Amino acid sequence: MADPKVCVVLDGTTVEEMTDEAARANLAGADMVEVRFDRLFLIRPDPTISEEEEGESVAMPPENEWETSEMSSVDVGAAIASLKEALPLPVVFTVRPVSEGGFFPGIESERIDILSKAIDSEVSWIDLELSIKGTERKKLQSAATKKGCQIIASKHDINGVPDAEAIVALVRENQDSGNIVKFCGTANNHSDALQIIEAATELTGEGLSHSLMALNSGGDWPRLHAPMLDQSLVYATMRNEFRISDKGLVNVRDLRDAWTLLEY
Repeated sequence: MADPKVCVVLDGTTVEEMTDEAARANLAGADMVEVRFDRLFLIRPDPTISEEEEGESVAMPPENEWETSEMSSVDVGAAIASLKEALPLPVVFTVRPVSEGGFFPGIESERIDILSKAIDSEVSWIDLELSIKGTERKKLQSAATKKGCQIIASKHDINGVPDAEAIVALVRENQDSGNIVKFCGTANNHSDALQIIEAATELTGEGLSHSLMALNSGGDWPRLHAPMLDQSLVYATMRNEFRISDKGLVNVRDLRDAWTLLEY
């Protein structure tokens, strides 16, 4: 049975928030953290307070409706240096484009430049989407290899989940594209979520490095049963709001507790 690493995705929108969250993730049992550098361009709106029968309620619009700041609002070099110095765990450095569910406001060449700077800083892990143009991705992959930076070769489907056969093919065909192949889809129903489980089951025992998951209801199943499904890495969160499983997410402490109860 696999012994997957646990990576906590940092939800902060400032270096200070990410630093604080990473320290708490370390205490909660994370093996590494993911710095979503594209989140530094998000502008967190003020919460809206409304009165309901049960009393006052605080509402926050979904993150995909938040505004983003200009590229010049973030000193990339200084932010990378600060994060490198302050974070207590190995880092997966990510700059997610809008096309794959991220918030990066710039053009692709600017995103590639940030990824290059992160690699030059000798970050532990770098997330390189499989959608990056061939020549650019090869350059980044070569630079990462030279710097001893491990690679997450990722694909994020914000519209749905392909069938299990396509997910299996993605993992098998991209083992040379990184140290771990990651797929995250958007489950529109439980049938979609089961495609992830079926794909992971098919891959079990092949010795391939992968991390498969989905967002929305049922998306947490492959995270909770990752050791049995031979997964290499599981993404968790520090968030603990009510019914977080409906979003396909799992709190890192709950994940560790579940693995203990299930005797994984």
